[in-house]
Amino acid sequence: MPMITRAEKAQEIASLSEKFGNAKAAFVVDYKGMTVEQVTNLRKKLGPAESEMKVVRNTLAIRALSDHPKSQEAMENALVGTNAIVFVYGDASASAKLLTDFTKEVQQLQVKGGVMDGTRLDADGVKALASLPSKDVLRAQLLGLMQAPAAKFVRTLAAVPGGFARVLQANHDKQTGGDAA
Repeated sequence: MPMITRAEKAQEIASLSEKFGNAKAAFVVDYKGMTVEQVTNLRKKLGPAESEMKVVRNTLAIRALSDHPKSQEAMENALVGTNAIVFVYGDASASAKLLTDFTKEVQQLQVKGGVMDGTRLDADGVKALASLPSKDVLRAQLLGLMQAPAAKFVRTLAAVPGGFARVLQANHDKQTGGDAA
């Protein structure tokens, strides 16, 4: 990379710090060996997932992380070699799934780890996050769980008059000799 001035470094550190502050999660990926076309394709796929990939210098990323001590502890070990950071502003599991699926297509891309809510994630942690259902599916499951007791209660209430009607019909049939059917 070409030399950059102190002012440019300070600006880049401030920009990275802001991105770390706004992101719900950040994943460190090694993109070494990927073609420009593959990197561009990955960036296009990350856009709709409310994520962005930024190639960073490790020293600048570590300095930017000094404003975020929890994230710094979690990510410092992963910031070795050629790295890019995927900043996630939306659903972290969706972005993790996208990255995991992309590593199957492009073996050169390696997910090294990351951080989510100040918690360190290694490569296996990112894969586990990717296996979680999406936020919409989780909401639907929660709604189903919340709705189940009410639905059962309604069925129970409906069963009482139905049972009472069957008892009345049986009593009527008994008194009339069962000819009503």
